[in-house]
Amino acid sequence: MGKLFGTNGVRGIFSEDFNLEFVHDLVLSISAYFKHGTILVGYDGRHSSPTISKTVCDTLNSAGLDCHLAGLVPTPCLEYATKKLGYDGGIMITASHNPPEYNGIKPVASDGVEISRDDEKSIEEIFFQKKWMENNSALGYTTNDSRAIQTYLDGIKFQVDVDKIKSKKFKVVLDLGNGAQIITAGKLCDQLGCEVIMINEQIDGNFSGRGSEPTPYNLEELSSTVLNNNADIGIAFDGDGDRSIFCDNEGKLLSGDKSALLLTKYLLNKNPNSKIVTCLNSGNSIDEIVTNTNSSVIRTKVGSVEVSRRMIVENALLGFEENGGFMFGKHNHVRDGAMTLALVLDLLADSGKTITEELQILPSSFTTKDKISCTNEAANRVISELKSMFPDADITDGIKIVFDKKNWIMVRQSGTEPIMRIYGESDSQKNLEVLMRTYLDKIQLILSDNTFKTT
Repeated sequence: MGKLFGTNGVRGIFSEDFNLEFVHDLVLSISAYFKHGTILVGYDGRHSSPTISKTVCDTLNSAGLDCHLAGLVPTPCLEYATKKLGYDGGIMITASHNPPEYNGIKPVASDGVEISRDDEKSIEEIFFQKKWMENNSALGYTTNDSRAIQTYLDGIKFQVDVDKIKSKKFKVVLDLGNGAQIITAGKLCDQLGCEVIMINEQIDGNFSGRGSEPTPYNLEELSSTVLNNNADIGIAFDGDGDRSIFCDNEGKLLSGDKSALLLTKYLLNKNPNSKIVTCLNSGNSIDEIVTNTNSSVIRTKVGSVEVSRRMIVENALLGFEENGGFMFGKHNHVRDGAMTLALVLDLLADSGKTITEELQILPSSFTTKDKISCTNEAANRVISELKSMFPDADITDGIKIVFDKKNWIMVRQSGTEPIMRIYGESDSQKNLEVLMRTYLDKIQLILSDNTFKTT
């Protein structure tokens, strides 16, 4: 049986492998999975998203399912509204951080969380065997639902001390990255009494401001804006608004691991004896944080689906990925950039300290990642060669080579793009740079074999 779903939903280049005929057949398969009911549909700001949404809604209706259209919203908004407003499921049209020419579809279960890996396989089986439903009843209908955005914002505010945050009158810089959090993040900050400075604040399907994925290499404007305006905090979102990268009051960018440590320490002090779920490619400093509150860490394969669904099984309080995806189980078991922002503001309001001061009391953490463009075949060759060099390595997801608790390298093929990702952690910044350089050189040496070509 073929494969449709990657690490996070189904994605492809619009009008090529992700054309409207493919979307129609995919949504017929998703309809057969849902079987009946009313589905909430939302989309991000990509140029192709409104066109795809019409095909999605029409196809759902043709299969006898009703469709309510939330319109342009962040992914976590669509997910939370699916749960809170009692929908039978949701479909989010997004390719998250992928380049502008991509788009994708992410099915959401009635609990507001991405469907499980087993459910993905069920949809793939329906798709490839064309086990679509025969609609012998009336066609479904499509209508708009304007409740999603405020429902989402109210859900976030319920989880934090709004009055205390308002009393601090925080100055916040939002790098909205021309993406979907433009619709909600500014409103959230206004409702929390913050002074807001926005950059890249216009919806733009080309993500012309700094690209759809916030990285240390494209957030210079965020850092300088925080410093020039003496802001308390800066935050950058990805294209569909489920991930967030923070900047402290001194203009320094925080890795996803670092911001997760910050929030985990704060939230575990309030909720001891809790469980935290994270991926194999996250740093090990989290283990030091949980020890003090009698809490525990559970590791999964890479991917928000893996973390979210494991959180539900374990009744976990928190989940996170190293890429800035943070999940607060009391709100929803999904990555949520705006919820994460509200939690950081809650932390600052509660402690009375700056972000910089809060970071100084965390355990040291030196992590990084890199990527190499390559075909799946080439990536498989690299991982196979590394397995032969390190037969005792963890091969749960790609390969993770552990030298000791503070020093490791992990290599895996991306499930969303034709690239190979390399992650590392070490006991100092200098050693981390040496470790990464050593293994990037090893990988390039394997790729230089002319029988395996990179793209």
